[in-house]
Amino acid sequence: MNAKVKSRMHHNQTGFFDLDKEDVHLPGAELSVYRHFFSIAESSNYLDRLHKEIEWKQEEIIVFGRKTPIPRLSAWYGDLGASYTYSGIVMSPIPWTPLLLQIRNRLIEATQSNFNSLLANLYRDGQDSVGWHADDEIELGDSPTIASLSFGESRKFKMKQKQKKGEKFSLDLNDGDLLIMKGDTQKNWLHEVPSSAKKMGPRINLTFRKICISSDNI
Repeated sequence: MNAKVKSRMHHNQTGFFDLDKEDVHLPGAELSVYRHFFSIAESSNYLDRLHKEIEWKQEEIIVFGRKTPIPRLSAWYGDLGASYTYSGIVMSPIPWTPLLLQIRNRLIEATQSNFNSLLANLYRDGQDSVGWHADDEIELGDSPTIASLSFGESRKFKMKQKQKKGEKFSLDLNDGDLLIMKGDTQKNWLHEVPSSAKKMGPRINLTFRKICISSDNI
């Protein structure tokens, strides 16, 4: 699919930053990429600290009745009660660390979106990946805003429409980039980060979300 990508300089109301914003025009989706949301120096610092400080683990999913480790490490952080279930994995939130709160606060100030949780993924090399899926779990609400931060190695981010075959789109997510998906994107599109045979360094991806918390979860 030849999506229209419009680049422009964006300045938020608080005057906090100037960014190169790319609006990606796909049918039934709202997608924007902010290149270099974090500087090279900031990204390098965050990559190193996140690698050391996050409580990484390798989850397992059931495939054809057998437990299979997912090809990446992950961790779930968030407010009290912000539990999340995907691919049959039930995740209870680890309390925010000072570093993650620092990143979240900057993201909230920039996007004017109130995120209460995040899924952290560590792609250790090119063999680590995540398959086709949509972030459309019931806990995320009807039209969720997903803010995805990338640190480290550039990786290909691919999308395809749920209801149409052969209609795909891809872009590179680089060190320090911020991807925003909102509106009906999760209803209409799937996305993946495929594996690669190329020699690659680690990439850490932080995907901030807002979980609908009920009193039963607290």
